[in-house]
Amino acid sequence: MKKTLCLGLALAVCVTSALAEDKPLRIGIEAAYPPFAFKTSDGSIGGFDYDIGNALCAQMQTKCVWVEQEFDGLIPSLKVRKIDAVISSMLITEERKRSVMFTDKYYASPARLVMKAGTSVDDDFNQLKGKRIGVQRGTSQDRYATDKLQPLGTEIVRYGSQSEIYLDMQSDRLDGTIANAAPLQEGFLKTPQGQGFAFVGPELRNKEYFGEGTGIAVSKGNTELAQRFNTAIKALRADGTYQQVEKKYFDYNIYGD
Repeated sequence: MKKTLCLGLALAVCVTSALAEDKPLRIGIEAAYPPFAFKTSDGSIGGFDYDIGNALCAQMQTKCVWVEQEFDGLIPSLKVRKIDAVISSMLITEERKRSVMFTDKYYASPARLVMKAGTSVDDDFNQLKGKRIGVQRGTSQDRYATDKLQPLGTEIVRYGSQSEIYLDMQSDRLDGTIANAAPLQEGFLKTPQGQGFAFVGPELRNKEYFGEGTGIAVSKGNTELAQRFNTAIKALRADGTYQQVEKKYFDYNIYGD
């Protein structure tokens, strides 16, 4: 009788485990951050984050369901288990590590300031006194600008998406923006919308604000899922899949050292 019971319990555990593995992963993403994530003409999602995420899911032999929302809602959704992971250009910072767990990086890029071409800005940013600088709400750049630029007399204007910032820069409602250098270059400066603008001032690599690269966020304590992603990232780097996706969007090494 005991053997039958134990066998039944073991079978139940195996079935439960199999069901857990078959359950789709819900991946949070903000689809308004080109070239990492954007909406295509048919309304679907495209971009580096999206393609890498799908490649990772294929490598892990796991079905993934993408859940769109604004960036500042991604970590709260992860914490209440509405999503299982975030693949949305999220910097690995000590502050965020208090709320979520991160994988290893899957790319790295410094933050930069973009203003009208020809604008002179020194490393101390004193020229930004009285200027209106747009940042995406809830980002590391938001925190940096609040801590470092606002005390200089800079007006920090927060937005729900980076695309809104670009529109206000074109309309002269903003003097500039601070964001990740890669999307600034690929999604703005290289486009007709970004004509007349340029990077100014220094590269921003302060680890306190800009962390150790960009990683995938999972629920705190979910070491198993983080490790599955880490193994998949290494596999994509080793078999050339990562580089194939990279070449679709960048003509340089986005992964870093």
